[in-house]
Amino acid sequence: MIQDIQKDARIRMHKSLDSLRGELAKIRTGRAHPSLLEHVTVDYYGSEVPIGQASSVTIEDARTLAVTAWDKNMIQPLEKAIMKSDLGLNPVTAGTVIRIPLPPLTEERRVALGKVVHHEGENAKIAIRNIRRDAIHHLKELVKDKQISEDDDHRAEQEIQQITDEHVKQVDEIVAVKEQELLEF
Repeated sequence: MIQDIQKDARIRMHKSLDSLRGELAKIRTGRAHPSLLEHVTVDYYGSEVPIGQASSVTIEDARTLAVTAWDKNMIQPLEKAIMKSDLGLNPVTAGTVIRIPLPPLTEERRVALGKVVHHEGENAKIAIRNIRRDAIHHLKELVKDKQISEDDDHRAEQEIQQITDEHVKQVDEIVAVKEQELLEF
């Protein structure tokens, strides 16, 4: 029972880390990366699909993405979807390839994105602490039902705290890496 609670807590905390990585991947750092366009959707013959399902997104150089449509008729809708996105990008169409130059980030924008990165990191830490609270609550219920002893509860709580500390440390590392990316020119 104790191992199940710890395993569940570890899995849920790991999912929080994955969610943080996904959110931070959406934040533009001035370097071209295909994941910048993952959340952009395009009208593909009547249904909204992610841009990656209607085209291939590749890195042309450090500051340029290239979007190649699977179908020539999709070039205009792809271009419109990129323009409408919240990324503030201006695509340039050349035949069947849409090139997206990424402008360098201004200092103010870097500071603002740094705050967003910090905020996402704090949200991940809160989620991890909530998972710890739930796991400890389950342990307390087991003690109350006399299914485990007080000593087992104390040891299990210490292990859950160690798991929590490991994941919070990983959040700090992920945030630090993203902040470093933001500072690069």
